[in-house]
Amino acid sequence: MSIGYGALRLALAASAMLLCAFCSIQTQAEAPVRVAIVGLVHGHAQGLLHALPQNANVQLVGIAEADTALAAKYAAQFHLDQKLFFTDTDKMLDQLHPDAVLVYTDILDHRKVIETAARHGVSSMVEKPLATTVADALAIRRAAREHHVHVLVNYETTWYASNAEAIRQSNEGKLGALRRVVVHDGHEGPKEINVGPEFLGWLTDPVKNGAGAMFDFGCYGADLMTVLMKGETPVSVTAVALTDKPEIYPHVDDDATIIVRYPKTQAVLQPSWNWPFSRKDMEVYGATGYAITEAADRIRTRHAGEKTESEGPVPPIVGAQENSLDYLAAVMRGKLKPEGDLTSLDTNMIVVQILSAARESAKTGRTVHLQPLPK
Repeated sequence: MSIGYGALRLALAASAMLLCAFCSIQTQAEAPVRVAIVGLVHGHAQGLLHALPQNANVQLVGIAEADTALAAKYAAQFHLDQKLFFTDTDKMLDQLHPDAVLVYTDILDHRKVIETAARHGVSSMVEKPLATTVADALAIRRAAREHHVHVLVNYETTWYASNAEAIRQSNEGKLGALRRVVVHDGHEGPKEINVGPEFLGWLTDPVKNGAGAMFDFGCYGADLMTVLMKGETPVSVTAVALTDKPEIYPHVDDDATIIVRYPKTQAVLQPSWNWPFSRKDMEVYGATGYAITEAADRIRTRHAGEKTESEGPVPPIVGAQENSLDYLAAVMRGKLKPEGDLTSLDTNMIVVQILSAARESAKTGRTVHLQPLPK
């Protein structure tokens, strides 16, 4: 059976129109997520500004920073258009209507920024930890729920393939019942590694940072442990904090040990600004095996029946879980639901509980008993 030339032309035109419509839908669905930065006093903003131009899933549309000298410094360093900069967050949100804000303020200001963004219907991703107090964490959760926005927390270690592998092996029962987790996080100290003055100023402020090394690096272990325990609230937290370098850090701790106890499991978190070298590693011990992470991409394991441990690289993380910007884009596009993972709000509510209890325990010398937060 044959068709005429005119009919064929009509059929081809219709097909082309359908294809164009499909392409348009695809293009629209995959349009970059429009993000704005709030604050530049957090030194991690430098890594963000290096990463943003390389990521097609997000588009930087604005930066709010009240310190004009600091803004000028970043504009020169990263060759940023002056039109991107605002001194007021509300005005930036009113004018630009971004999909999400990336928050690089001190930790104390997280609540204020998240609540402001939420009123504009804008989601937030903040640098770890979520907040300095449980009261602020609860207020952040209320704002997220009331305005139906996402609140996400970015940790460098979330994107480590070694941590993903250790969590996978624990979840799949390859290590047996979880018994003990030891987490080491930190470096030689923020002054010793020459962080910027705007960063050092609030890191060493017990109000703006929540504590010293205890909050700065204790949050990593609390985050990992909460996910390993599938969101269970600990029974108790006991902590000690030291200031080994009072001439440098007179107002905050520079070393801490936090014991997080569950009915049949415990974690020992060791955040410090006194390590001889930078480190972020974890030991996960179960009843029948263990997994010890080494940096971002290596792990040592031994399982039941094995006479020696195995050591080597782990498969890389691919897709939306590879980095914070791809993760944010997947969440904003509705492709990923942040529930119970390292970045999610529910996990980080418990992280703030653990850190707040650790601060209280170190101050009073007593174990702090916890109850689940109200839902």
